[in-house]
Amino acid sequence: MLQNLYTNQLSRIHQLDARVKLLFTLAFILFLNLTPHQAWGSYLLFWSLIITLVLLSRINPALVMKRALICLPFVLAAFPLVFAGPSPRVPIFLPRGMMIHYSPEGLGRFISIAVKSWISVQAAVLLTATTDIPDLLTSLQQLKIPPVFTAIISLMWRYLFVIMDEVRRLLRARSSRTAAGCGKKHAGGSIFWRARTTGGMAGSLFLRSLERSDRVYAAMLSRGYTGELPASEAAALPRNQKWILLASILGLSILSLYGFLTGG
Repeated sequence: MLQNLYTNQLSRIHQLDARVKLLFTLAFILFLNLTPHQAWGSYLLFWSLIITLVLLSRINPALVMKRALICLPFVLAAFPLVFAGPSPRVPIFLPRGMMIHYSPEGLGRFISIAVKSWISVQAAVLLTATTDIPDLLTSLQQLKIPPVFTAIISLMWRYLFVIMDEVRRLLRARSSRTAAGCGKKHAGGSIFWRARTTGGMAGSLFLRSLERSDRVYAAMLSRGYTGELPASEAAALPRNQKWILLASILGLSILSLYGFLTGG
């Protein structure tokens, strides 16, 4: 899946400078999250803007929205707002005489956080789908982002593939040592056996990843790695792309202002 984040298409969005797309994405996420809670009209406009850009980039919108669902486990951290939000509290009657109270205001805030997170991740997915990772790293350097930060992102991206390789090896080894018996649909033992095996695989993955990362880092040092990426020359942005970036940020500020005027 990691290899397929970037989709090679011939579109105007793909042809934009990586710095323009990166700055637009950061501004989009910033303005969206500064928008007040329950500004549903503004959220709809932000989402419509992303879907429009997805269509212009010739990417399947369902793919973008599906990838954005990765934010759901993190959004659940805000779920207690439903019950611990501000007053008034509304009772909900459950079977066997049980009753719980929820906060309508807290529920609205939780839904707002979920919607904002989902749309924000869609913007990030659109960025990675229309911009190759080396171009993103180059744009970070050209924008004068601290070299250490850029190097961390670069190494994190490259070591993901190292970990994936180790995971494939562990899964291949497990498959070669387990087989489904006659009349069984799944290989292996009970669910407790599967849990113990999975835990052992996780520990083995951690140790093997550490060992392999040490070998990779030693190989990088032997080839002249100094802790920083090679510097790249910052070419000036074309004037038309500067105007596109300024117009986009102005439009985002208008959408956010509309949310302040109509938000709850």
